[in-house]
Amino acid sequence: MSSARATEETAARWLLRREEAEWSAAQQAELDSWLAAAPEHRVAFYRLEFGWNKVDRLVALRRPEQFTPFSHRARVVGRRFLVASAAAAACLALGIYGLFQIGLIGYTGYQTPIGGRRTVALADGSKVELNTDTRLRVRITANTRSVWLERGEAFFAVAHDPQRRFVVHVGARDVAALGTQFSVHRDGDRVEVAVVEGRVEVEDVKDGAAVSPVIVTRGDTVVTEGSSVHVAANSIEHVDEALSWRRGVLTFDQLTLAEAASQFNRYNHKKLVITDPAVGSVRIGGRFDANNVQAFAHLLHEGFGLTIEDEGTVFKISR
Repeated sequence: MSSARATEETAARWLLRREEAEWSAAQQAELDSWLAAAPEHRVAFYRLEFGWNKVDRLVALRRPEQFTPFSHRARVVGRRFLVASAAAAACLALGIYGLFQIGLIGYTGYQTPIGGRRTVALADGSKVELNTDTRLRVRITANTRSVWLERGEAFFAVAHDPQRRFVVHVGARDVAALGTQFSVHRDGDRVEVAVVEGRVEVEDVKDGAAVSPVIVTRGDTVVTEGSSVHVAANSIEHVDEALSWRRGVLTFDQLTLAEAASQFNRYNHKKLVITDPAVGSVRIGGRFDANNVQAFAHLLHEGFGLTIEDEGTVFKISR
């Protein structure tokens, strides 16, 4: 076997292993080490990953009911097929697409564009509402209920099932519930969890460390970033404000303009750009249409006397 072929097959195996429920931080470290060992490793892996992601975009357009149950044997056959197809990235991408078409891969992908929202019903009776620019994968089996939130924000209304924990994997964090309603927002390493009903456990799974989970209930929010964890308790009003996006509204309670602009930029292709650092510290409060950045820019001009320059794809904001 040629060195290039061996590298492609190794990359394909890593890509498949990464999608397993038992994927750990230690395995991620092994993958990172393999990627760093040689440029050809990175080229092979990211080329295959691109094909994988392209398939996810195609799958996201299909209705959940079009997917059929599959067996463990079918998954094994699918893995062997993908690894055997790893000789060329294009062939592998087509192979993965074929497997999705016949339901051999054990998860379903969902995503939304910038400014979009979408609600999906899961096989266990749970519902997930995806916010703007969100991407996640779901796997429901007889024994497990797992979601991988790759980016963005989602609200979960979880069907009660004490025999199967409902777990949202968010980087180095696991967010678990039996039957409850909560949201999870992922922005890189920063994770925010807001609980509407029930009980949620937020656990650090980085490096396989045995760390006691943070347990939160109705009205609580948890923000984690790196090794830091902050809990704000008993504020259902704050949770309601954090979830106002479900009504198409952004609620600001004396946020800096820099923070408000960052929120608007999540929902709109036309961005707010602050060119004067002093302007970024201006405080603003109120409720705003998440998708109407034009109206917000007009408000900044009329209400705060700021200069707004419309340059087509951006609004530049200054004194």
